[in-house]
Amino acid sequence: MKENKYDSIQFFNQYKQMPRSMVGLQAAGEWHELKKMLPDFKGKRVLDLGCGFGWHSRYALEQGAKSIVGIDISERMLQEAREKTTSPLIEYIHMPVEDMDYPENSFDVVVSSLVFHYIESFENICKKISQCLVQGGDFVFSVEHPVFTAQGNQQWYCDAKGNLLHWPVDHYFEEGVRQAVFLGEKVTKYHRTLTTYINALIQCGFEIIKLVEPQPADHLMNEPGMKEELRRPMMLLISARKK
Repeated sequence: MKENKYDSIQFFNQYKQMPRSMVGLQAAGEWHELKKMLPDFKGKRVLDLGCGFGWHSRYALEQGAKSIVGIDISERMLQEAREKTTSPLIEYIHMPVEDMDYPENSFDVVVSSLVFHYIESFENICKKISQCLVQGGDFVFSVEHPVFTAQGNQQWYCDAKGNLLHWPVDHYFEEGVRQAVFLGEKVTKYHRTLTTYINALIQCGFEIIKLVEPQPADHLMNEPGMKEELRRPMMLLISARKK
């Protein structure tokens, strides 16, 4: 079953209060690195998987994209995206990412931000992306880092006074379902190893262009919790190209 916490009003209202939801890309700790990995959008047809509020879709448009399709499972997220979007060049579609099925050569660029750790089969989504991308097309995405997802509950180990001791990494090679707490609610995520991410891309006809384990941007280091992000990787950014 495809989980959709974001249409729960309580969960969604909490998500709306996050800095990246209110401010946009500049408030996302990984954006300063992800931005460098994106291709030239000028004249390109772009697919934004798990588009959320549409920040990346609108960025692609600002950079000269010819057309953008944003897909998301949450109607509440898409309602926000539509309210923030004025251009008819961006189309938002209510659909689980796993259900997308486009013909060959439909897009020049596919982007996705922090979505694939919610999807059971990364290999299946890679196959669909490879199918709809033109030869030489770019696929750039971010996911939660395998070090971050391995243990499952995604919580620091603390001492009796609440001081952070260390980040647990356990059951790393046991891929599959993890139950984590995000914004006060249990959410289902899927852990997979770095090997699985890279090999799935290679087996689906992609070459790896760049891989980054981002540290937060300097201008965000005074934000609550950001300094702790230097103690372990939270995200993994990958840029790939269809051969």
